Amino acid sequence: MQRLSAIAHAAYIDLRSALIDEAASEIIGTPRLEKRGGKTYWYDMYRVGSDVRKRYIGEDTPETADRIARLHDIKQAGEARAADRTRLIRVLRAEGAQTTDPATGSLLAALAQTGTFRLGGTIVGTNAFRLYECELGIRIHSSEIMQTGDLDIAQFERLSLALGDTVETPLNDSFKALDFAPIPSINHRSVWRWRQTKSNTLVEFLTPSFRSEEDIRELPALGVAAQSLHFLNYLIAEPIKAAALYRSGVLVQIPRPEAYAIHKLIVADRRQGPDQLKSRKDRAQAVLLIEALAEDRPDELREAYQDAVERGPQWRAHLEATLKRMPETAAKLAAL
Repeated sequence: MQRLSAIAHAAYIDLRSALIDEAASEIIGTPRLEKRGGKTYWYDMYRVGSDVRKRYIGEDTPETADRIARLHDIKQAGEARAADRTRLIRVLRAEGAQTTDPATGSLLAALAQTGTFRLGGTIVGTNAFRLYECELGIRIHSSEIMQTGDLDIAQFERLSLALGDTVETPLNDSFKALDFAPIPSINHRSVWRWRQTKSNTLVEFLTPSFRSEEDIRELPALGVAAQSLHFLNYLIAEPIKAAALYRSGVLVQIPRPEAYAIHKLIVADRRQGPDQLKSRKDRAQAVLLIEALAEDRPDELREAYQDAVERGPQWRAHLEATLKRMPETAAKLAAL
């Protein structure tokens, strides 16, 4: 396993922090806390004429509360922060960190601008995996485990219903501007997939399934439908912020790397028939992440694995079936 330089890793952490500060600087009114479904969230309360409106900021965490407390200073530093972001991107490129290709970068930037990631949208799949290079400070070279043009975005249906906020521009309009056309479904009126006419790139929305069937559900906050999938709730619980290296950086949201690694072990066994090639890629991604995490974050990896094992017999069966084909990885997990 090869590492990014300490300079590159530090530059990435600073870039991500600057992007989070930039998002906080967009607060225009008075930040207030609201409790919803047992959790506490921050909202930006502001007036438009005689109407009081609110914009979702994020879940109440010590980091969010700290930034809100420093809001005045964060806003004052806006110009210096913009120059710093450009410098940090330049450092990362010079150190060999992989940048986001223009097609994917422009798509992520459009989604960020609409508020998709602010509202809980989380990138899953290979486009999330690519971002673990800088997050974990490791080099990911293999084209086999990195190759994809598709973008999968997941959100909890319950969160989407509870937020009381929506994207600032309808996603269908944003996709249309980037030459994406909706893919109609024979069995459902709602749209959850768009394909780009010039590149065949697919954007798909997903949500966890808590029912026996994997059906189509609505995500009101994003204004789209989503394909529900079993086991996805484990993947997108407690996501993290990440910086996509496009232009001066794009703030997105991805799963925790340990959750991504263990989830790939489960998904690899679920794939059948023509999906066997994807199953091989799932296992390869899991191997690389588990190798890195076992060395750098063993406690988080152990907790994530134990969490999945304790969720029931189906979870254990998928994990065991995949790990039988990966004895070295199984040994690493057993040794944690």
